[in-house]
Amino acid sequence: MAFQTINPTTNELIKSFDELTPESLENSVAQAKKSFNEWKRTDYKSRAQLLYKVAGLLREKKNELAKIITLEMGKLLSHAEGEIKLTAEIFDYYAKNAEVLLADKTLNPVHGKAFIRSSPIGVLLGIEPWNFPFYQVARFAAPNIMIGNAILIKHASNVPQCALAIQEIFDEAGAPNGLYTNLFLSEKRTSELIADPRIKGVSLTGSENAGKSVAMEAGKYIKKSVLELGGSDAFIILEDADIDKTVEWAVVGRINNNGQCCVAAKRFIAVESIADGFLKKFTEKMAALQIGDPVISTTNLGPLCTEEAAENIENQVKRAVKSGATVLLGGNRVDRDGAYMEATILTDVKSDNPAYYEEFFGPVALFFRVKGEKEAIELANDSPYGLGGSVFTQDIERGKRVADQIDTGMVFINHPTWTQADLPFGGTKGSGYGREMAELGLQEFVNKKLIRVSELSDPF
Repeated sequence: MAFQTINPTTNELIKSFDELTPESLENSVAQAKKSFNEWKRTDYKSRAQLLYKVAGLLREKKNELAKIITLEMGKLLSHAEGEIKLTAEIFDYYAKNAEVLLADKTLNPVHGKAFIRSSPIGVLLGIEPWNFPFYQVARFAAPNIMIGNAILIKHASNVPQCALAIQEIFDEAGAPNGLYTNLFLSEKRTSELIADPRIKGVSLTGSENAGKSVAMEAGKYIKKSVLELGGSDAFIILEDADIDKTVEWAVVGRINNNGQCCVAAKRFIAVESIADGFLKKFTEKMAALQIGDPVISTTNLGPLCTEEAAENIENQVKRAVKSGATVLLGGNRVDRDGAYMEATILTDVKSDNPAYYEEFFGPVALFFRVKGEKEAIELANDSPYGLGGSVFTQDIERGKRVADQIDTGMVFINHPTWTQADLPFGGTKGSGYGREMAELGLQEFVNKKLIRVSELSDPF
């Protein structure tokens, strides 16, 4: 398997890296196990000191790290800088809050005394995607290092320099050898690694097929897994929404990260009375996006992560049109070097069109019009995915009622689905299970150990 930096702005091969040898992999896993046995005995203060150092180095190196992100997967440079900022905030959040969130919980049993203690479980394997190459790693590594676990990371093959940069930051911060380890491994060998008895849990962010494979392997060996498998978020516009503000958020929600975001707004559902007005303004804003080099500050839409990704979404649009969809805007590759795709809006996507149920991982929006609130909720839920969603209305209580009826792990009112260190992140249905971030993300890979204290005279 090739681990390569290919600049998607030009499709130029920059650098290649070799896969780990079997001997190197064995040494890495053995060292991670050794590191865990030592790290689990450290106190929270020591663990927090490491995470604070990591956060400080991320901020110190923000500009150079952002350039690596943009080079490898095409993210707008300003957005890449924002990702580094968010990544540092995640490390700070867990360094500051983990000790309190993991504190013993006192119980009040009928007999005796008891409490629950959160204990680390061992070496964990994280399988991470390319679209947020620093943030995705942080939301898995930061809480679990604070718990006392050790981390192995199999990063995406197209962001090898990002993967190495994270490893170097941990090393520079003084992390014990083996506490955090980057692995250049093929998907096949990663799947085989899950069977290793030294691996006690696995977390994956990726495709639905990858999630099925990981869940199957983890289940086979009775290991905990957390899966975040993407989504097709509904963006509901009710008749009382502020249309101008909603359109602004609609463009941000769809085009963030060049459209390659699991919680991007992908299905725009407008009630009939305001559908035409919203669609007209949304189309104008999408058409006005400046496509270009992601390092240029005036660029609004950069390339997709790889040429293969651009080809895939172009073909996906063609299949949708062949099955009855209408191209209202875009629909084609951009006439320039690189993995570029036009900002695209599809309408007339019916339930017999395969595109109706698919995830479009790029700058393609699907637009639907419905009679009212009830139909909007039904359409939002008519999806195999259940990651996030949003509702736009000036009646907040109404927004809450609608949000309560949407079958997803997250719903935002008057904002596209978003992320921050102190909010849990995750979905349901085909979008996976488990949570990352905030307190819920801290509770996934822990042993909730019951400790009961009895007097010798107690009856039980």
